[in-house]
Amino acid sequence: MNQSQHIRFASQVRDGRQQELPLEAALLQIVGSGDSRGVARLLDWFQLPEEVLLVLERPVPCMDLLDYLVHRGARLEESEAKVIMRQLVEAVQGIHSRGVVHRDLKPENVLIQSGSRVQVHLIDFGLGSMLCDSPYSSLRGTPLYLPPEWYLFNEIEAESSTVWQLGVILYQLLCRAMPFRNWEEIIQKKPAMGVKLSGECLNLLGGLLKKQPEARPTLEQILHHPWLQ
Repeated sequence: MNQSQHIRFASQVRDGRQQELPLEAALLQIVGSGDSRGVARLLDWFQLPEEVLLVLERPVPCMDLLDYLVHRGARLEESEAKVIMRQLVEAVQGIHSRGVVHRDLKPENVLIQSGSRVQVHLIDFGLGSMLCDSPYSSLRGTPLYLPPEWYLFNEIEAESSTVWQLGVILYQLLCRAMPFRNWEEIIQKKPAMGVKLSGECLNLLGGLLKKQPEARPTLEQILHHPWLQ
């Protein structure tokens, strides 16, 4: 549910008529079209006097990734973390292919459907945008998940900033903590590894959290990394 002062709107043509709808609803309609594995589908939405109500599918049983981590003892083994990370990357690739960027990837915005096998579902596109080649200069996202280039230049690119956020999430899955405590550490510090990880895992994690955006792997390169095979 979104408060009215924070709602962004988009225009949509329906039945030959121009219609204004909340941008989050528009983005969810886009990413939920066709084969939308990895995204919670929008079922309906309602414009209330001071807020917008979004009705999303809720997989059963499920919990957000932050609660899932607590349930699993605050960290995951590499074997489980790689299953979740691969699905996350595939979900992000899917929404990028539809022209949308999430911009606020974090455990609270990932639903984990448990059961016989784990299934990832992205939620909360309230800070999302249409994908574009030029840098984004508007502040959207959670401060401790923003990459160093935002704090240095107030600009981020869609894919490289997404890759950084995936790196922060992977660190959380494996290390029981956030890699950085403030923006100074995001710019200057190399994250400490408090647990023993395989060489391939360390290689991928280090690549995702490269300070220089151009040095980070692409989403496609992540999927082909040996640790995810």
